[in-house]
Amino acid sequence: MNHYTYDEIFIGQKESFEVCISGEMLDSFCGITGDLNPLHSDAGYARAEGYENRVAYGMITASFMSTLAGVYIPGERSLIKEVKIKFAKPVYPGDRLVIEGEVTDKNDTFKMIVLKVTMRNGKGEKVLRGSMDIMIRRDDQSEAG
Repeated sequence: MNHYTYDEIFIGQKESFEVCISGEMLDSFCGITGDLNPLHSDAGYARAEGYENRVAYGMITASFMSTLAGVYIPGERSLIKEVKIKFAKPVYPGDRLVIEGEVTDKNDTFKMIVLKVTMRNGKGEKVLRGSMDIMIRRDDQSEAG
């Protein structure tokens, strides 16, 4: 987990990580949310609708934005204030996603950053794009006194 302070973050800074989407993730998400849509749970139904396989819930892919902010940039000091998302292509079990964030703006008054987010599948296709407004919580130990 990263520990960036607001002053350490700069426009153009990037962080990324990879994750593989599994069928178990879809099953767990269904259990947590109760979303029983067969597009996500029944491969035969999804294929009949023109998809390659079960389609991952969009919110599973979007949830990795939380990981990007909470672990990578800024890390432990993050407090997500706003999220904007566009789902560009379907994601399927077995897809390996690269999640990348880039700092595109800083607001010194509110100690906030804007993080542009892009997710690509193993073919390099953009499956999600979005942005997050993230407040950087202060580091009480270094700012105290």
